[in-house]
Amino acid sequence: MKKGRIAAALSLVIALLTGCSAGNAGTAGSKREIRVWTTDGTRVVTQTKLNEWLSEQSEWKDKYTITVSAMGTGEVVTQFLTDIEESADVFSFAQDQLSRLIAVDAVSAPGGKFLDGILAGNDEGSIQAATQDGKVYAYPETSDNGYLMYYDKSVVTDTSTLEGILDQCAAAGKKFYYPLNNGWYNMSFFFATGTDCKYTCSNDGIFTDASCDFDSEAGMKAFKTMISMSRHPGYALSSGTDAAFFSPDGGTAGAVVSVPSEAATAKRILGENYGAAPLPTFTTDGESFHMSGFKGYKLIGVKPHSDSDTTVFCHLIAEYLSGEEMQLARYAADGWGPSNLKAQQSDVIKSDIALKALNEQFAYCREQEQFPNEFWSIAQAFGEDINAGKYNDAGEPELKAALADFEDTLLAAR
Repeated sequence: MKKGRIAAALSLVIALLTGCSAGNAGTAGSKREIRVWTTDGTRVVTQTKLNEWLSEQSEWKDKYTITVSAMGTGEVVTQFLTDIEESADVFSFAQDQLSRLIAVDAVSAPGGKFLDGILAGNDEGSIQAATQDGKVYAYPETSDNGYLMYYDKSVVTDTSTLEGILDQCAAAGKKFYYPLNNGWYNMSFFFATGTDCKYTCSNDGIFTDASCDFDSEAGMKAFKTMISMSRHPGYALSSGTDAAFFSPDGGTAGAVVSVPSEAATAKRILGENYGAAPLPTFTTDGESFHMSGFKGYKLIGVKPHSDSDTTVFCHLIAEYLSGEEMQLARYAADGWGPSNLKAQQSDVIKSDIALKALNEQFAYCREQEQFPNEFWSIAQAFGEDINAGKYNDAGEPELKAALADFEDTLLAAR
C-alpha cells in the first residue's frame, strides 16, 4: 500500500472509526504483536497469507508482527466477556454474537474507505449480518453458515423427500446421518412447519423478551416427524461433521447432513458418486414441508485500541482478510463460501455443487439471530430424548405435554 493511501486511511480512521484517539504504536526498535483468531481449519492458510501480506507493507512491517491462533467462531463472545484485554485484536466470529460484542465495546466499527469497501464488495445478506441499528460494525467473511445434504449417488437416487432418502438408505444397508441432538439442526423441522422461537436482545446484550409457538398444531407436526425419523432403520445420529461415514471401506453412510467445510471430505471419499443437495421435504398428516434451518454468516471484527496507528493497522488486516484473495484462499483450505461478490463469480465457486446446494437451501431458511446459551442446551436435550426413544410409545396427550414443557423451558431461558 502506498504512503499516500496510508495517510488518507489514517485520517479517515481518526475521523470515522469509533473508540479511536491519536497515539503511538510503540517505541523505536520494538514490534507490537497483533493477535488474530480464526478457526482451526483456516489457521495455517491465514497465518501464511498474512505473513506474505505483511512483508509487502513497508509502512507497517517493522512496527508489527501477526500471530494467528485457532478459536471457534461460536466461542469468541465468551472469551471477550471473560477478558477483553487478553482477547484477539482481529477475530472471526458468528453473526449471532454481534450484539453482545457491541455491548461490551469489543468491536471498532469500520469507517471511510473500509466501510466503502464493505458496502461495495459483499452481498447484501452478509452486510446486513454485520449491521446493527443501521451501522456496520464488522467485515463480512462468509455467506455459508448453514447446512446441506451430501449423498452417495450409488445409494440415493432421489433426494426430494426425507421418507424416500430414509427408505433408500435402509434398502442399501446404509444410514441417513442427521444431528438430531443439536439445536442448530433440529430447529429445521420446527421452522419448516411454520413455527418459530425468537429472543429480543437489548443494545446492552441482555435478553429482554422471548416468543415461541412450538406448542401448536404445526409444532406437533415437526415433533412427530422427528420421532418418526428417529425410529426409521435408515436413520443414524451424527455430530454434524461426519462426511467420513462415507468411508470407501464399508462406510455406513448413504447421506449426511452437514456443513460446507465437509464437502472436500465427502468428495474425496465418494469420487464419481459424490452428490450434494438442499435438504428434502417431509410429509406429516398429509401435508408436505421443506426442511428449513438457520441462514447465517461469519464476520471479522476489530477490537478497539487506544492508539490510531494500531487501529488503522488492525482494520487493514480485517480488510485484507475479508477481501477476494483471502475468501478464495479460505475456500480452498476449508470450503468456506464467500460473501465477496468477485469471489462468488469465480469459476471455482460457481462450479461448486455443495455451495450451489447450500444457496438453494438458504431459500427455505431463516436468518440466525441471537439466542441465549441455554437455548442450545435445551434444544440439545430435547433432541437427545427423541433420539433415545423416549417418545416412541407416547400418546397424543403425552406428546402435547412434552411439547408444552419444551416451549415453556425455552421461554424461560431469556
